[in-house]
Amino acid sequence: MSLNDPQWGKRGGGGPPDLDEIWRNVNRRMSELFGRKPPQEPHEGGPPPGGVPVAGLMWLVALVIVIWVASGFYIVDAGRRGVVTRFGRYTETTLPGPRWHLPWPVEAVQLVDFSQVKTIEIGYRNTPKNKIDAEAVMLTEDENIIDIEFAVQYNLKSAADYVFNNRQPDQIVAYVAESAIREVVGKSKMDFALYEGREQIANQAQQLMQQMLDRYRTGVFVQQVTLQNVQPPDKVQAAFDDAVKAGQDRERLKNEGQAYANNVVPRARGMAARLLEEANGYTSEVVQRAEGDTQRFDQVLTQYEKAPEVTRERLYLDTMQSVLANTSKVVVDQKNAGNLLYLPLDKLIDHASSVASPATPESPPAASDSGSGSSAGKAGASAAGSSDGTSGYDPSRSRDALRNREGR
Repeated sequence: MSLNDPQWGKRGGGGPPDLDEIWRNVNRRMSELFGRKPPQEPHEGGPPPGGVPVAGLMWLVALVIVIWVASGFYIVDAGRRGVVTRFGRYTETTLPGPRWHLPWPVEAVQLVDFSQVKTIEIGYRNTPKNKIDAEAVMLTEDENIIDIEFAVQYNLKSAADYVFNNRQPDQIVAYVAESAIREVVGKSKMDFALYEGREQIANQAQQLMQQMLDRYRTGVFVQQVTLQNVQPPDKVQAAFDDAVKAGQDRERLKNEGQAYANNVVPRARGMAARLLEEANGYTSEVVQRAEGDTQRFDQVLTQYEKAPEVTRERLYLDTMQSVLANTSKVVVDQKNAGNLLYLPLDKLIDHASSVASPATPESPPAASDSGSGSSAGKAGASAAGSSDGTSGYDPSRSRDALRNREGR
């Protein structure tokens, strides 16, 4: 078809659709939808008749109002809170469930996760190996430097404070945590922070953080502060390990010395108590023996005053008996001859020694001389007298021996 053909652009044939006709069909359908009469063909030389009906406009306004009111419905999930504002000012906090508020732009709602436990890491990220030196390095009271890595777990206790009172509450929690832990560590010794005081430092930092966050009205509740790693800086780690080892050796030696003292001191005290008891017993023994000797001397003196000769002889015999009982020598009277007798001198001497000192070992037996003649009889008599003297003194025998000597 040529471009000069008058049928170009019209329906029919195999050409494209007429755009004017499509536009008229769309307008007709919209007019029918809103109650308008279908447009008539325009008259030549005048404007097209018709206009917009009032009923259609009312239905349109009502539909818009219904959609606007329905947009105020919202649902608060479990564990969340809804913060409602009216023209930007806080109005209320809604609990979980279906809720409604005046639609925008009168009121707006912001849903806040109220039950989620958040964690902020100070001194490291993700793992303790990824250390942040600017946050981890801290100064102690004794002017030593240590690296502290810890984590803070917190949730919300006031949604309104969390949303309105601070612009970046999570960042404020991180700043407060770092400030609190530096204050607590700055009041503690290095050894206390490294060993026995870790739990106490964490508790003090948690309390101080909560006080600061409440003062700032952040609406945050600190649940727990956990110290992940507390150690000296890496550059002085070797020297610090040597110091720790020396301290452990010191404690070990102190414990060993204390154990030795606990073993020796009671034993020494027991020995001292025993020596004191022995000394007291010896004192009592000596005093009682002296008193007994005094009483015996008084009795002998009384008897001596009554019979001096007899008492003198008795004292002589008692003394000789006590002296000869403890000697290994045998005294034989050689003036008077007698029959030759065999006496077991060695057994007699051993018997006298065992009676005189039972705690001492036995002395070697003395050899007897079988060729002593008549002196053996006198030696047996003397040994027998010594043996009898060890078992006790008999006054009648002493008087008989004295009479025999005077008769001779």
